[in-house]
Amino acid sequence: MSEFDQKTVTHPDDAPQEANVKDAAARAGGIWTELGPTLAFIVIYNVMLRFPEEGLFSSENALFWATGVLIVATAAVIGMKLIRKQRIPPFLLVSSSLIGVFGVLGIAFHSKLLLFLKPTIINLMFAGAIFGGLAVGRNIWKMLFNELFHLPDYAWRVLAIRWGLYFIAMAIWNIVVWQAFGEAAWANWKMGNIVIGFVFAMANAPYTLKHMQTQSGER
Repeated sequence: MSEFDQKTVTHPDDAPQEANVKDAAARAGGIWTELGPTLAFIVIYNVMLRFPEEGLFSSENALFWATGVLIVATAAVIGMKLIRKQRIPPFLLVSSSLIGVFGVLGIAFHSKLLLFLKPTIINLMFAGAIFGGLAVGRNIWKMLFNELFHLPDYAWRVLAIRWGLYFIAMAIWNIVVWQAFGEAAWANWKMGNIVIGFVFAMANAPYTLKHMQTQSGER
């Protein structure tokens, strides 16, 4: 076999790992579809701020209308995936369910406080599930993403701890933004939170890819 042929032939053991990387890239592209609900929330909130201060359709109720649209848009994303027979990532399903439950409760009780605290409560629930699972020997993070990435157990543990701490930090950050900057800034910062999550995920990508390659090499 020539030197050129040796460079172009892919080792059979590398094929599953390369497929995982391609699958990860495809799913990352789908994030733009899932950004829709957050964008809808921000648009509706700012539109409603232009309405009178009193009445059902009022600036005072902007947060409730935006939350309602967020819930409907999130359900629409999941419905679209079901119609297209696409696999729904477990994390998306869990987070969407929590958003729906706490969002409906906030609207039903007409409680802005519950809507403000919703991200903090959800983030703390994720952190609690991660660290609680690790305490009893079950890695929730691995269970959610094992089909996407094949990593050794110690790498999954490191990632679980990192994301658990991330959720705690975001829970605190939500309170800081709400208390320090007010409702309008808090509502419009939702996109900023997505950017923070994306940057954090990218920061962990080298570690993830490193151990994907290591595992492949150990086979």
